[in-house]
Amino acid sequence: MKKTHDPYAALRYKEFNTFLLLRFAMVFAWSMQFIVIEWQVYSLTKNPLSLGIIGLMEVIPAVAMALFAGHIVDQKEKKGLLFKCILGFSVISFGLFLLTWPSIVSEYSTKAILYGIYFMVFLGGIVRSFLGPTIFSLLSLIVPKKVYPNAATWSSSVWQIGSVLGPAVAGFSITLIGVHWSMCSVFLCSIFSLIALSQISTKPILNPKIGEPIMDSLKEGVKFVFQNKTILGALSLDMVAVLFGGAVALLPIFAQDILKVGPEGFGVLRAAPAVGSFLILIISAYVPMNKNAGMKLLSAIFAFGLCIIVFGLSTIFWLSVLALFFSGVVDGISVVIRQTILQLKTPDHMRGRVSAVNSIFVGSSNELGAFESGLTAKLMGTVTSVVFGGSMTLLIVLGTGIFSPGFRKLDLQKDIEEHEKGE
Repeated sequence: MKKTHDPYAALRYKEFNTFLLLRFAMVFAWSMQFIVIEWQVYSLTKNPLSLGIIGLMEVIPAVAMALFAGHIVDQKEKKGLLFKCILGFSVISFGLFLLTWPSIVSEYSTKAILYGIYFMVFLGGIVRSFLGPTIFSLLSLIVPKKVYPNAATWSSSVWQIGSVLGPAVAGFSITLIGVHWSMCSVFLCSIFSLIALSQISTKPILNPKIGEPIMDSLKEGVKFVFQNKTILGALSLDMVAVLFGGAVALLPIFAQDILKVGPEGFGVLRAAPAVGSFLILIISAYVPMNKNAGMKLLSAIFAFGLCIIVFGLSTIFWLSVLALFFSGVVDGISVVIRQTILQLKTPDHMRGRVSAVNSIFVGSSNELGAFESGLTAKLMGTVTSVVFGGSMTLLIVLGTGIFSPGFRKLDLQKDIEEHEKGE
């Protein structure tokens, strides 16, 4: 008899539920913090390039440290590393709490406060370079291989819940309690994450090459990614789409100057893509997307580009919200397929390094996309820059589909069936 798909397979493991709670708190805090800082910086400068600089300040250390961080993650115990990452984030959020305190802000020039915020964001980039690979590696130690795909889906879903609530709460909290106390809420969330982490047991180190020279380790990780055409194709395609589709970095401009909807509308706009992604991720737990994964991924990113173009051209608030919502829906499909590829195709002892390369390709492209959007908005205007980014996404997806027939025909069903047999 054919085994029935269990949409709750990963949720039957107690530590995985604690892991989801921890991840939610961190994503909620990080996304809320980013939105609050975006709003504060643009309010201080009224310069779209300053929004791009926020992204640049985070991406520089994140990219520079990523491979080194991946090596450390593969060599060290994961729970201890995650504790240090969350503690570092707590220090940064407390620093931003101080930098938005009216009594402190009044004592310094706008430039000094701005530079202080940029510095804290820079430190956050360092923390993030370790956080992503650590969480990715810890997940694989909490559940058995046979439920990796299901665990990846639920983990991505929780990430999207945090991404939904973080921006939405940030938009409303700026209005209700101000930027300063909004940052205090972020700090409290990081403390909660530390408490949740204490409920997860210490995990073994599965790397057979403990003590391996760092350069050899880094070369092995990069070589693995570039030789695995499936992983490389998924990461490259998603990176380019996010890079040129970084319209969300310009949302403060759309909210304040184009749509004129204030911080409440800003929160709705910022949350709309995450709501769409969350809904599709929940659906994917019941309806797996493993068959014809390559074509589905190409189609999803093409649709993403179309949504970005519609958003850029819209001057109607609810049309803009719908465009962002559907961009989140198709982005959610992309996230599910990409995370499934990474979990299935990555050996346990290389998860830190592969995740680090992933953070360079995809995670950092969010900040590079923010910088690209801010720079092109400064040079060619806000609307034109968004339409340009969406158009580039369409062209790149079409090129990939035409010139990479192997990726277009990618199907993950066989890999899924092998893992579901268990170890």
